[in-house]
Amino acid sequence: MAELPELSGPSVAPASGGKAEQVVMFVHGLGADGNDLIGLAPHYRHVLPDAFFVSPDAPYPYDMAPIGRQWFPIGDFSAESRLAGVVAAAPILDAFIDETLAAHGLGADRLLLVGFSQGTMMSLHVGLRREAPVAGIIGHSGMLAGRHLLDAEIRSRPPVLLTHGEADPLLPVQSLPRAEAALEEAGVSVEAHVRPGLGHGIDEECVHLGLAFAGRVFGVAGA
Repeated sequence: MAELPELSGPSVAPASGGKAEQVVMFVHGLGADGNDLIGLAPHYRHVLPDAFFVSPDAPYPYDMAPIGRQWFPIGDFSAESRLAGVVAAAPILDAFIDETLAAHGLGADRLLLVGFSQGTMMSLHVGLRREAPVAGIIGHSGMLAGRHLLDAEIRSRPPVLLTHGEADPLLPVQSLPRAEAALEEAGVSVEAHVRPGLGHGIDEECVHLGLAFAGRVFGVAGA
């Protein structure tokens, strides 16, 4: 069996200066890299001063531009292509999660996954199939790959927050209610928000929603 690619990327230490009590892992989208989402860490540090933040670069060079990374190629844009890509890349992200938690001596319940676009697909797929539930999953501007497989493959049911821009030209906003319905049918607690006028991105309100969700799942008073 071939060795899995090893991930690395930018990180931010706890604002408290002490040992990490939580890990927030940002999972970027197609054509970006870890630097794209690590900029959210200063916002989250206000709510989670004891958290360690990490934003790994996806394992493969982006195949449609000379810069950027990808978790998997977008192929022919079909649902089958997306699912195959997510399934192939899942063990790589899974292994990085294990490695990161072990490095900080933390259990899965101390991990928050925050994905964007392709990173949302990865976070939902991996997070719902880990035996020990993570604290929560935030998915911005993404979708749920392989909805028809979820009932058979789900192993844990962490709470999920989904946001999506109403004017998203890349992944249609209809991806949100479809994901929400499939997750709820599988017994997952879902909070979903459509952002009026927003394209394929994360606006200030998405950040505020994420911070409130992070505070709730980690039981941080006053978040």
